[in-house]
Amino acid sequence: MSLLGAIRDYRDLRAFSPEEASALCGELRERIIDVVLDRGGHLASSLGAVELIVGLLRLFDPAEDRIIFDVGHQAYAYKILTGRDDVFNTLRTWGGISGFPKHRESPFDHFDVGHSSTSLSAGLGYAKARDIRGESHEVVAFIGDGALLNGLALEALNNVKSADTKLIIILNDNEWSINRKVGGLAECLARMRSHSSYRRLKAFIKEHCRNLPKGEGIEAFLGRVKDHVKAVLQPSNFFEELDISYWGPFDGHDLEDIETVLALARRYDRPVLIHFLTEKGRGYRPAEENPTKFHGISCRPDPSLPKEPPLPSWSSAVCDVLRERAAADPRVVALTAAMMEGSKLNAFARDFPDRFFDVGIAEGHLLTFAAGLAAGGLRPVATIYATFLQRAMDQLVEDIAMQGHPVIVAVDRAGLVGEDGETHHGLLDVCWGRAVPGLAMMAPRDVIDLQAMFDYAFTLAGPSMIRYPRGCAPLVVGPEIRPDIASGRAQCLVEGEETLLIGYGSTIPLLLEAQQRCLFLGLPSPSVVDLRFLKPLDWTSLDDWISTHRRVLIVEEGYAAGSIGEALGAHIATQGLSIDFKVIAVADAYIPQGTQEEQWKSCGFSVETLLSQIRPCHVSTAP
Repeated sequence: MSLLGAIRDYRDLRAFSPEEASALCGELRERIIDVVLDRGGHLASSLGAVELIVGLLRLFDPAEDRIIFDVGHQAYAYKILTGRDDVFNTLRTWGGISGFPKHRESPFDHFDVGHSSTSLSAGLGYAKARDIRGESHEVVAFIGDGALLNGLALEALNNVKSADTKLIIILNDNEWSINRKVGGLAECLARMRSHSSYRRLKAFIKEHCRNLPKGEGIEAFLGRVKDHVKAVLQPSNFFEELDISYWGPFDGHDLEDIETVLALARRYDRPVLIHFLTEKGRGYRPAEENPTKFHGISCRPDPSLPKEPPLPSWSSAVCDVLRERAAADPRVVALTAAMMEGSKLNAFARDFPDRFFDVGIAEGHLLTFAAGLAAGGLRPVATIYATFLQRAMDQLVEDIAMQGHPVIVAVDRAGLVGEDGETHHGLLDVCWGRAVPGLAMMAPRDVIDLQAMFDYAFTLAGPSMIRYPRGCAPLVVGPEIRPDIASGRAQCLVEGEETLLIGYGSTIPLLLEAQQRCLFLGLPSPSVVDLRFLKPLDWTSLDDWISTHRRVLIVEEGYAAGSIGEALGAHIATQGLSIDFKVIAVADAYIPQGTQEEQWKSCGFSVETLLSQIRPCHVSTAP
């Protein structure tokens, strides 16, 4: 039987010899590789953290101690060793386990995470709660993949001294976030990597342990020498100035070293940051050679499905537009917050290196930096995932919209995103964005509209937002001829009768499919309208279309609360119109991981749902 198969409980790890523990790390990597190559997920980060997690679980008990991961995409080995090996092959699937720590999934997951840089703040909160309640467990914050460079993490570090509590911080330094880390703090950490206090610590412990009285254990010794640790470790640095003892750097793949320093940290009575050096993708050569590509991978495609000609992703289509506009206008610049690869801006960065800015994991800074660029006379485009835009709403309001700066916010992954689950859905940008005065909002249904909307946005004197979903960007959806985007007009794609179907962006193909199904079933053909503009809405056209239909149905890939459907319903009510009006949008809930198709179906985004609303008596006839 394999070592992994013999483990009944993570506590069994403590009986392993060093050789067995090292061999277990190899088996864990094989298990992670097999599942993630099939199911998709964050491969390279978890492979690099295996020894650290094994070492943590050999010295800390997550039933008592609090181990808090940052982002959580490094925690796959932790999931396997804390009772989820038998369901690990359900990773990121509908009804399966999440790709991130979730407290509802396991009592050993002490804090839900998905966005970066929360572990230090949450860890401090846990530590103070422990102190106030008179408890004695340890709190360990595990941070890495560039998350320490985020403002939230720095705010937490700044709070450590005044919090006056013990916190063990594990810094897993693999020199990467998704791409290589950027900025001054990254360079500071790089300099620390070149100064090894590990050798001095190891020599210190070995020398003193050699002279231990017979029968005295290492724990008793560590308790006695804790006050002498700082003298043999790294001289004063950034962390020391914040009153956080800095230990390191240490080899994050050497279990003996890991366990030695973690045992010392348990006996230490002050906040301590332990700096471990690891290799992202370790144990899988393709990931070692290309950590960016294997940071997060998609599930293996079903070979039985027919292969279709590849379409560009929405992100790639946006990059193509920006390259064209930058070539024609030297004021155009592009920005991202550590998502160059995800936002497909590699080609822009290559073509215009002096006009491309990766600010690291710093979404708030991204938007205010963009505001400053615009105030200085440039035309910045800030590309940001919709889920990460949530972290910068204050900057969108105060620094961009309120001041009227012509920043284009390109909102990537708007809507339901699939296997990453609830922490990564982009469902709030419409609800919030519509409430921001002076912000123009658009949603293209295809590449033709995407190009027109960016062209228009570059002419505006104020801010704009263009949202687009995850996945492939269709070249043409519906009629190629459409109203000039500068007119702000919605477009009627199909003129029908009785029922008016309204949507925008990603829901337009669904509405057109439902319209075609009605024709197939012999039902009256509904009209189909693409709003195109989400703010301001084309009320003049909408009033005309609504007045000629008995039923209005709006479908939008965002939360129902604060939606355009909510505004449209209120408008219809104030007009005193007797119309059957319904909204199909995401309910007041967090949608779990699964495929986008499964998530859409759970939210009612299906032809069958639309047919049931158009003509309930014909639901059973739908194929």
